[in-house]
Amino acid sequence: MGRRDHARKAPEDARADTSGDTAHDLRWARDVKDSVRCAGALLVLLLLIDWGSGRRALRRGALWLALALLLLLVLYPAQVSASEGRLASRRLLRERRVRTELLVSVRWLDGVSPRLLLRDALGGRVQIDPDVLVRNPRLWYRRDEGARKAAADGLLLCGGDRIAQPLATHRP
Repeated sequence: MGRRDHARKAPEDARADTSGDTAHDLRWARDVKDSVRCAGALLVLLLLIDWGSGRRALRRGALWLALALLLLLVLYPAQVSASEGRLASRRLLRERRVRTELLVSVRWLDGVSPRLLLRDALGGRVQIDPDVLVRNPRLWYRRDEGARKAAADGLLLCGGDRIAQPLATHRP
């Protein structure tokens, strides 16, 4: 009998998430664990205060649980990944992508935590923490390689002059 070919063709829109061509944030799993620990610590602390004061109630426990879940949603980090020509940031409910070789804008947003805002010609928009790029050289390389191509093609209209400079020089 002949051999059966078990390889299946992948759909055209499937993501290429093999470890060889996609760079990921190496510290993301630890950041998720830290977020869960922080939310769990808040829940335990609030329940202990209720228990110590003798004011235990199911409704108050549900309120404390909702508060801890809200804190978890706020602290949950974005998972950043990059492959050739693409950078993606995935949160709990949504994933945003940009085509790095089609970048038209690279901006630094100041605030409580600085953010790097990338926009492409197709309308894609991604905000990422610059520290993610600093901690992960492969992500930096993928972003930089696409941005340089966009600048060479004349697409990068805003922030193209600062793309090659280190991130530390842009920090407030």
